[in-house]
Amino acid sequence: MTLLENKFNEEMKNIYFTAKKELGYNAARFMQLVAQKGGLLAAKQLISKEGGTYGFEVLWENKRLDLSVEALVLKDEFAELFTNAERDICIKRLREFGYEI
Repeated sequence: MTLLENKFNEEMKNIYFTAKKELGYNAARFMQLVAQKGGLLAAKQLISKEGGTYGFEVLWENKRLDLSVEALVLKDEFAELFTNAERDICIKRLREFGYEI
């Protein structure tokens, strides 16, 4: 795992801990996926899921899409980890739900 992939992995875990602390949302399956596959592969799997995820819906309902995997993927520092197509999926999904990019 490169340094950048490791940093992304840590940020994926931070999403979980922040959502749990601030929203009371325990995304156990999310953490299990990150633990099994690593943050990068987990993110790629989650963003490719047609129609999004339950976790995304919870974050949207709580007006915290800033904690979504999609928002994390779009951070400039992680751009090289994802294809343009993957980033486009994230942009489209976030805009669809009213999140300003």
